[in-house]
Amino acid sequence: MAPENETQQIPQADYYSRPATPEPPSEPTTPLGTATRTEPRPEPRRDSHLGQTLGAALLAAVLASGGTYAFTHAGESGSSTSTTPTATATTNSNQNTSPTVTQGSASAPDWTTVAGAVAPSVVSIDVTTAQGAGAGSGVVFDDQGHVLTNNHVVEGAGGGGSITVTLSDGRTYPATVVGTDPSTDLAVVKLTGAPKDLVPISLGNSDALKVGAPVMAVGNPLGLSGTVTTGIVSALNRPVSTGSSESPSGQQSPSDEVVTNAIQTSAAINPGNSGGALVNAKGELVGINSSIASLGQSSGSQSGNIGIGFAIPVKEAKSIAEQLIDSGKAQHAFLGVGTRDTVVTDGNAKRAGAQVMSVSGGTPAANAGLQNGDVVIAVDGQRVDSAIALVGQIREMKAGDKTTLTIIRDGARKDVSVTLAVKPAS
Repeated sequence: MAPENETQQIPQADYYSRPATPEPPSEPTTPLGTATRTEPRPEPRRDSHLGQTLGAALLAAVLASGGTYAFTHAGESGSSTSTTPTATATTNSNQNTSPTVTQGSASAPDWTTVAGAVAPSVVSIDVTTAQGAGAGSGVVFDDQGHVLTNNHVVEGAGGGGSITVTLSDGRTYPATVVGTDPSTDLAVVKLTGAPKDLVPISLGNSDALKVGAPVMAVGNPLGLSGTVTTGIVSALNRPVSTGSSESPSGQQSPSDEVVTNAIQTSAAINPGNSGGALVNAKGELVGINSSIASLGQSSGSQSGNIGIGFAIPVKEAKSIAEQLIDSGKAQHAFLGVGTRDTVVTDGNAKRAGAQVMSVSGGTPAANAGLQNGDVVIAVDGQRVDSAIALVGQIREMKAGDKTTLTIIRDGARKDVSVTLAVKPAS
């Protein structure tokens, strides 16, 4: 399921990378994702630093590292570095994961404690390919040596390339690709000879995020490992397209299009942050940083963050990572429609939505009674204002999930219940 042949395009994104020998982008407005909207968006870019600049999505952020004194608690009475502790980091006794931070003030998080808790779970990734060398970030997913990162950080390494992972304490290990999922821009690599003292990152709940909530990005921007930047969640459910291809009929293929129902953040993200952690004030992973918005780039150069960054929600990242570890590949939810952007009358107002242009037989959409001409305006109450937004909402779900589509048919609203299926192999 993917948008049909739209007439307007959302600015495409580029992989935000820091290449050793950068190649100029093929065109000034980086060519990765094509999705249409009724109004233009800033052009985005991804953020690893592999050997070439690839089209990515909306991402950039404002650096705001906190540095208050902290009181660290590791499961027992510890010593305070301040007479007025602002946060405690407590070891999770039931699982071998990074400590959970309890903040003393919700309005003024102690990022020093958060950074200390999360740092051992974030790694630097160096990749060598036939095109050159680059670097990105990753998070320790389990104690078996699996590291979750972006696909665009490690793509190309399988063809005679190599991957090296450096832990926060400086130890370096070779790694191999376990599985990649280009359509979600996620990948898992595994350390060779992984140490027994790995600290997997604590997973949070991206569904619980609120706009305005404080967050921290942790990664390896510009080769500066262990860098932290802070900001807020500036938007949720932001559709971001970072790659596409089209069939001869002109309909986009969702298997080749990277579409994220992204977390938008103001935490500064720069080349090399790709695959790194976006964590909440508890130090829990809520997203995988992947792309930034840019105002465009000149030939042979890359712009830095402009205050708009994007991360893949941990709910989606966790599901894909577990599938890649289990089988080396991932399945995706499937609706079975072709759509395009439109504007529809809704009562006395008008609103943007995703108009159904085709319904494939025997699919969840057909079984639910969706018809050509229906305009989807929401998924489970979350607004859908474009074809790409519908793709992002469905892409975040799993096969077997039940969802409610709010549609406008013949001028009237209607809720349609749909049970998503596994996307057929193309």
